Amino acid sequence: MAPKQKAGQKPKPNAAEEVEETFQAVVLADTFETRFEPFTRDTPRCLLPLANTPLIEYTLEFLANAGVEEVFLYGGAHSDQLEKYINASKWRAPSSPFKQFTFLKSTSASVGDVMRDLDGKHLITGDFIVVSGDVISNLPIEGALAQHRARRALDKNAIMTMVLREAGLQHRTKSTSVSPIFVIDPTKDRCLHYEEIDRHPDGDHLARLNIDAEIILKHPELDIRQDLIDCSIDICTPDVLSLWSDSFDYQSPRKHYLFGVLKDYELNGKTLHTYIIKDHYAARVRNLKAYDAISKDILSRWTYPLCPDTNLLPGHTYTLRKGSMYQETGVTLARSCVIGRRTVIGKGTSIGDRAEVHNSVLGRNCKIGRNVKLDGAYIWDDVVIGDNTDVRGAIIADGVVLGKNCVVAAGALLSYGVKIADNVQVESGKRITKTRNDGGVGKNDPAVVGEGGEGYEFIHGEEDEDDDDDVSVASSGLVYRMPNLSLSSASISTLSSEVSNTSWGARSERSSFSADEDSDNFHHDASVSLFDSLREGVAADVVQLELVTLRMSANASDNQVRRAIVTSFMKHIQQLMEGGKGAGPAVTQVFTAYKEVVERTLFDRSKEQKNDQVDLLLSLQQDLIHRNKGDTVLLFTAKSLYELDLIEEEAYDQWWNDERSSKTEEMRAVRSQTEQFVNWLAEAEEETSEDESEEESEEESDDE
Repeated sequence: MAPKQKAGQKPKPNAAEEVEETFQAVVLADTFETRFEPFTRDTPRCLLPLANTPLIEYTLEFLANAGVEEVFLYGGAHSDQLEKYINASKWRAPSSPFKQFTFLKSTSASVGDVMRDLDGKHLITGDFIVVSGDVISNLPIEGALAQHRARRALDKNAIMTMVLREAGLQHRTKSTSVSPIFVIDPTKDRCLHYEEIDRHPDGDHLARLNIDAEIILKHPELDIRQDLIDCSIDICTPDVLSLWSDSFDYQSPRKHYLFGVLKDYELNGKTLHTYIIKDHYAARVRNLKAYDAISKDILSRWTYPLCPDTNLLPGHTYTLRKGSMYQETGVTLARSCVIGRRTVIGKGTSIGDRAEVHNSVLGRNCKIGRNVKLDGAYIWDDVVIGDNTDVRGAIIADGVVLGKNCVVAAGALLSYGVKIADNVQVESGKRITKTRNDGGVGKNDPAVVGEGGEGYEFIHGEEDEDDDDDVSVASSGLVYRMPNLSLSSASISTLSSEVSNTSWGARSERSSFSADEDSDNFHHDASVSLFDSLREGVAADVVQLELVTLRMSANASDNQVRRAIVTSFMKHIQQLMEGGKGAGPAVTQVFTAYKEVVERTLFDRSKEQKNDQVDLLLSLQQDLIHRNKGDTVLLFTAKSLYELDLIEEEAYDQWWNDERSSKTEEMRAVRSQTEQFVNWLAEAEEETSEDESEEESEEESDDE
C-alpha cells in the first residue's frame, strides 16, 4: 500500500511525465576568421552594421522568433565592447523575450575550443540551437525543431539537425574556392558524408569526391548535394558537446566536426540529420561577397520582416518609400540630388547638390558633398565625402573623411577614422586602416592616403583556408559575379538564372572574362529592379528612367536590356498566374501597362530586317522553355505584342523562319501553340495583298 501524502506536501512528479525543457541557444559571436579585417581590428565582427543594423541584432531577432528562452553568447575579440553593447540593448531589458541572457568570455582560438568550454560548464540541459552571430533568417524554426524532436524520441542517437538552404551550384554567398558536398539519405534526411573540395580555377571542374563504398552499398538511395547553403543553424542535443570534447582535433563545425563524426559513425553510433528549406530566407554573412548580396536581399525585402522599416533598434525611424528606398527622419536632401532605388539613408545625413546615390546604404550623420557619385557603396556613420568624389562598390567605415575629387574603386575597404586627402584614387581591393595589430595607431603613408591623409595600407595575411575572399573582392568589388546562378523560386537571384547566358542577337566576342561578369551583373540588377517595379506597380516612365540609368552605368547592349525585360516580365506574369489570373489577362495587363519600356528597346521599325524584334521573340521563347504553361504564355504574348503594335508582321515571319527558333526540341515545343497565330498573320497579309491588287486594277480600269 502506497504511503499517504502529508498535508501541504506537493505531489512528486510521475517519472513517466515529461519535464518541459528550457529551449536554449548558443551564439558564437566570434567566428575566428579574418575576412572582415581591417574592420575587426577595431570592432567585434558581430557588431558590424548590415543595412545600418548590427549583425548580432538579426541573429538575436531570429532566436527570439524561434521561441528561445535562454541565450549563451560567447564573446571573443573585443568582448568588452560586445558585452557593453548587449548590456545596454533591449535583450537585457525587463521586456526582453529571453528569460535569461548569459554573456560568456573565453580565450578560445576556435569554435572547437568554445564548444569544449561549453561542455565543461554543464550549462546545457536539453535541445539547443547553435548559431553564429552573423546569421540572417526569417525561418520559423518550428518545423525543423519538430522533426528533430520526433527523431530523438525514436532514436537517442539522432543528435543533431542542420538547417540547409536549397540554392544553386554557384550561389553568390557561397565560397568561390571551396565547394561543400553533402551526401544525404533522403528517406531519413540523414547526412552520411560531408566533404569540402577545392574548385578548379575555372569554377567548373571539381576534385574527386571520396565516398566510403560501404555507404553506397548500405543505402540504396543517396542524394549528393552540391547546391546547399550552410545556414550555420544547428539544432543539437547535449551529446553533440560530448563529441566535441572527445576529440581536440575538431576545430571547425563542418570541415572537422561534421566530417569526423560521420567518418567515425561505426565508433560513436551517432547520426546527424538535415532540414532543407526552400521557401524562407537563411544565410550567413560569411564574407564580403555575402555582405553585399545579403544587403541587397534585405533592401529588396526577401528577408521580411528583417528589413530597415521594421526598425529593429530602439530609436530607428526608417520608413519605406517607392523603389525600395528607406529613409529616416532628419535627412537633408538638396533639391538637385538624385536618390535611386534600393537605398538606405540614416538620420542626420545630408546630401549635396547634384549628388547621385544608387543601390547604396548611408548611415547616420554623414555629409555627402556636391556632385558626389555613390553606387553600390556602404557608407557607415559619421562619414564625410568631399565634392566631386566617386565611390563604387566599397565599404567606408565610421568616421572616414574622403577629400574632394577622389575616386574609391570597387572592393576597397576604408576602416575607422581613415582620412583620404584631395585628388587621391583608392585602387580596387585596397584595404586602408589606422589601427595596428596591437590596437595602436599606425604610421600614415602619404603614398596611400595623400599628403595630410591619415592611414596606411593594410596587407591582408593568408586568407581563411576555405575561402578566397581577397581575390573575389579585388576582382569584382563586393558584388557577386556568378554565371549560371540557379536558386529556389523564393530567392531574388532566381531572376539571374532564368535566362540563358547565350545571346540571340548579334554578339561580339568578349575580350575578357570580366566582360562576361559585367553582363551577368547587369542582367541581375536590371532584372531584379524591373521585377520589383512590376510587383509594386511603379509607373512605366519611372521604370524606364531607372532602366536607362542602369544601362548607362553598365554600358549594357540593347540585347542585354531586352533579356532583362523578358526575364522580369515573364517572372511577374508567372506570379500573376499563380495568384489565379489567366495567362491571357496576365500577359495583357503587364505589356499594356509597360508598353513604353518594351518599345524603347526596338529600333528596327523602318528597316527591312527586324533584328531587334526577332531578338525579343527569341528571348521570350528561350525564357518560357522551363516555365509553367510556357507555350500558352508565348502564344498570348505574341498576340499582345502584335495588338499593341510592338512587333510587326514581318518580324513574326522572320522569327519563325530563323533557325534559332527551332534549333532544339525544347524551342520547337514552346512555340508550337503560336504556329496558329503566325499562320493567321501570313494568311491575313496575303489577303491584304490580294485586296490591294484588286483595288489597283479597278483604279486602272476607271482611268481607262
